[in-house]
Amino acid sequence: MSGGYVVYGAQGSGSVAVEAALTLIGQPYEVVEAVTFDPAQQASGDRILAVNPMRQAPALVTPDGAVMTESAAILIWLAEQHPEAGLAPAPGDRARSAFLRWMSFVSSAIYAHYWLKDDPFRLVSDPALHPEVDARIQDRISDCWAVMEAGATPGPYILGERLSVLDLYVAVVSRFRPRRQRFYAVAPRLGEAVRRVDADPRLAAFWADRYPFEPGWDRL
Repeated sequence: MSGGYVVYGAQGSGSVAVEAALTLIGQPYEVVEAVTFDPAQQASGDRILAVNPMRQAPALVTPDGAVMTESAAILIWLAEQHPEAGLAPAPGDRARSAFLRWMSFVSSAIYAHYWLKDDPFRLVSDPALHPEVDARIQDRISDCWAVMEAGATPGPYILGERLSVLDLYVAVVSRFRPRRQRFYAVAPRLGEAVRRVDADPRLAAFWADRYPFEPGWDRL
């Protein structure tokens, strides 16, 4: 799509948060499907190498041709480039510090674990150990959600009264394993906020296409 954004990612991946932000902002974009989390889809995942040598999604190509990687950075940048959408507290807003804190926290303390979780062979050569690796990562992710739950002061949304890209980010990452039932158990207030994001009528068609609520989607 000439003149618009290009998102490299895949259905059910972290790129969905970026796509959701662009949907709410109302900017044109296209998606290059690049399934980087499935070792069986090597060719698909390799498409992202054109813009990100780390072979990780999402990646964003801006209308002027610049490349951005790192999901939190992309979401923050998009909110800043399109302030009319109201998707982030402005510099000087009292909520700005919490916004930056939790965006970075989700990226570094939670999302970063999926590089190993998606393919334990990346660090653990013995397949007999993979179930233990998976279980420990799930425990760590749950512990981190609990830390965020204790430290955040959500209202209807995580930062208070208004939906932000932080809500989109958490709504997507909390769908990854260990999935929502465990997330709701350790972070019930955050859970209420992301349920509102799930139910936002502006995103109904988007969720159905990019991260469908199929039976059992919220369970292990």
